[in-house]
Amino acid sequence: MQISADIASRLKPLQALAGLEATHLLINEIYASIQGESTHAGRPCTFIRTAGCNQRCRYCDTAYAFTQGKPMHIDEVVRDALATGTQLVEVTGGEPLLQLLFPELCRRLLAGGREVLVETGGSHDIAVVPPGVKVILDVKTPGSGEEHANHYENLHRLRTGDEVKFVLTSRADYEWSRALAEREKLPERTVVLFSPAWGLLDPAELTRWMLEDGVPARLNVQLHKFIWGATKRGV
Repeated sequence: MQISADIASRLKPLQALAGLEATHLLINEIYASIQGESTHAGRPCTFIRTAGCNQRCRYCDTAYAFTQGKPMHIDEVVRDALATGTQLVEVTGGEPLLQLLFPELCRRLLAGGREVLVETGGSHDIAVVPPGVKVILDVKTPGSGEEHANHYENLHRLRTGDEVKFVLTSRADYEWSRALAEREKLPERTVVLFSPAWGLLDPAELTRWMLEDGVPARLNVQLHKFIWGATKRGV
């Protein structure tokens, strides 16, 4: 049976994940910078970017993580992350929940005295996230092209300190997200972030809509892109 080039491109890194030794994760990069998004924006933060993703959002700015990664022993990952000295550590991707050792990685980072965030595309059950780790749940809008992948049960698994992010490409995405947040009573339970997709939606326009409608959400711009530009890596 023939498979499309798109599906084949997704399978290759996932097969690499499946072939990892039980002690290893597939890592794209580890670096210290500032947190560019969420309520933690502006804080010094170490990023552990895992490789491999099962989604292909139209606005993705880390497509290099789909296929670029190397196996790293979990001891090495923890050592390199703690060595940066930042109090805040985020595990991101790619899709970090694809990694079998993701929960253990988080537990070790917590044991190292770090505050831990995980940013996930929302297609996998966040029940695997250890207690004490804060989830940034990226709910996929229709404009992302990946709305079908949303695991909506995750909205009912959110805990104190977790946040929900909607990346918006248009007015239609805004209305869809506003309706979902209202229907699920998300502002009553968690922080809701409305993020304009870089180059697709003007932040000023989104701000105007939010003010006109009195939306109980926070504007979430990608601070790192305003500082270093949209394409610079490792910042």
